[in-house]
Amino acid sequence: MSLKSSLLVSVQFICLGIIVLTGPIIVSSPWLLILEFVGVLIGLWAFQTMTMKNLHVFPEVHKTSVLVTRGPYRVIRHPMYTALLLCTFAMVFDEFSYMRFIVWVLLGIDLVVKLTYEERLLTQHFQEYSDYQQQTARLVPFVF
Repeated sequence: MSLKSSLLVSVQFICLGIIVLTGPIIVSSPWLLILEFVGVLIGLWAFQTMTMKNLHVFPEVHKTSVLVTRGPYRVIRHPMYTALLLCTFAMVFDEFSYMRFIVWVLLGIDLVVKLTYEERLLTQHFQEYSDYQQQTARLVPFVF
């Protein structure tokens, strides 16, 4: 694991910790609760599809990794990041403060930098990754 990976993962968990520790985990607004629930479902579906042997918090690709393109990965290349952003968005806007919003934006920036780095490594490791990129969105289907 590289220093870059360590920094990206550290920022990710620090931002998540700040958001979780400064407001309720389960939101009270019905619309935000739906958004949070969708985020949880996407995250669980991605986690179940990825399997434990392929799951790594750091962007480096392990020698035994296989490219997963089923489940939510058919549409989104990084559904766990999407799930994290949806859930934390709901948390931030349920109990809004500028500080929490700034932390959420930092989390989003960190995840985009992390997934860009991760995709470069995946392209080097999997010959078919470039084709997969052409068929799927990074985080939001049909948008980004």
